[in-house]
Amino acid sequence: MISPMLIARNAQKKDFYLLARMANRHGLVAGATGTGKTVTLQRIAESFSDNGVPVFLADVKGDLSGMSQKGAENPKIAQRVEMLGLSGHAYREFPVAFWDVFGKSGHPVRATVSDMGPLLMGRLFGLNEVQTGVLTLIFKIADDNGLMLLDLKDLRAMAQYVGDNAAQFTTRYGNVSRASVGAIQRGLLELETQGGDQFFGEPMLDISDLIQTHSDGRGMINILAADQLITRPKVYATFLLWLLAELFERLPEAGDLEKPKMVFFFDEAHLLFDDVPEALLEKIEQVVRLIRSKGVGVYFVTQNPKDVPDKVLAQLGNRVQHALRAFTPQEQKAVKIMAQTFRPNPQLAIEQVITELGVGEALISFLEENGTPAMVDRAFVCPPQSRVGAITPEERQRCIQNSIHFGNYEKVVDRESAFEVLKKRAEQRVAQAQPQEQPGNWQGELARQSQTSRPPQQRYPQPAQPRRGPGRPRDTMGQTLAKSAMRSIGSAIGRQIIRGVLGSLLGGRK
Repeated sequence: MISPMLIARNAQKKDFYLLARMANRHGLVAGATGTGKTVTLQRIAESFSDNGVPVFLADVKGDLSGMSQKGAENPKIAQRVEMLGLSGHAYREFPVAFWDVFGKSGHPVRATVSDMGPLLMGRLFGLNEVQTGVLTLIFKIADDNGLMLLDLKDLRAMAQYVGDNAAQFTTRYGNVSRASVGAIQRGLLELETQGGDQFFGEPMLDISDLIQTHSDGRGMINILAADQLITRPKVYATFLLWLLAELFERLPEAGDLEKPKMVFFFDEAHLLFDDVPEALLEKIEQVVRLIRSKGVGVYFVTQNPKDVPDKVLAQLGNRVQHALRAFTPQEQKAVKIMAQTFRPNPQLAIEQVITELGVGEALISFLEENGTPAMVDRAFVCPPQSRVGAITPEERQRCIQNSIHFGNYEKVVDRESAFEVLKKRAEQRVAQAQPQEQPGNWQGELARQSQTSRPPQQRYPQPAQPRRGPGRPRDTMGQTLAKSAMRSIGSAIGRQIIRGVLGSLLGGRK
């Protein structure tokens, strides 16, 4: 049975519930650093898990790993529980699966280059529109020739192959600029230095492994260890966007459900939209708008709502707004604009309250039964039931080894793909170009002897005399005299003759 998800309560004991059937209408958790966004995210994730909804979130600071452990007595939590009158509050752990792109703090997460596609790869490389077009061409040539692009060495080999044979692809595919191929190669090198080569390969992550429930019926909370990944913002943002696109492509249409199939939290959301190409931004907006029909809810977590484009922000129906700081005129303007996005409350000066909220306090506006936003109000977020804060490395390793996914992704698989096929072809061409050293092969032996018996090359070799080819007619007397005259130009007498002749032709003095 789906129970109401209690997220917050105010001083007047008014409860704020996030409705499960409205959870796939997406949401936003915003607020300045230190205002309580992480604890709010933890409380919402626990509520979804209790209702059997799997959750995926990125743990940027390492604090969310505590959901795998039972909460302990904490003076601040005890004070908040007493203030809000939460009589049924009990400490307990939640089912958690840890994931890590680098394979150190969780199960390895990988994707293939082909699955990522040229648009996302172009963003990883920082390519412009023309260079991304050449990258798309490389992907197309690989597909047409049955060459699989699984890891970065496959893409590098394919880029080099297309660059070296650009002329033969021009008619069918279009011009291949060597400068663009060089930009792609430089992007590959930069991505490898950031550890991107650990992400691309096989076995690739199976999306269905993220949509699992525990044996007790609670949804699994999938936590991506992002404390190191966040230092590589392009890799971090592109990976989460790829994961969202995979959910969109793999899941069937579901319409409006009683509860979401999965909820996806995108922490540090501004990284997704920083310096994003227009074509990619359109794709993001499309995925956010349409993935609701697949039963997936997307929640952006960021410091300021202005970090999210207006078209995306308009799709976020469930809102939790923590305090914002407004010390400069620009920040004050942003607070004013933010206040206007809520459904007004006559008893609340929203613009003023946003700057006065305390830690763990927020402006709450969830969707009602009919799908309209509730009137915004001020409330305290209920404390989580699991541990607040990071866990020890030993506790993390126990969780990883006890997971049902342990052993499925730990070993790297390197199948024959573009790199191996192109390498084999190159070796065959080299072998065919060399003379065969076999018994009775007098041509190869003669070629070898001529190489060894060749006299040493002179330091200043004499120019080779041109030979008359077969069938070429002999020079006439006039041609012979003309060639002789041309050879005499270099001499002093010849130069004087030429100057005299040219001077008379051009009307110079005799």
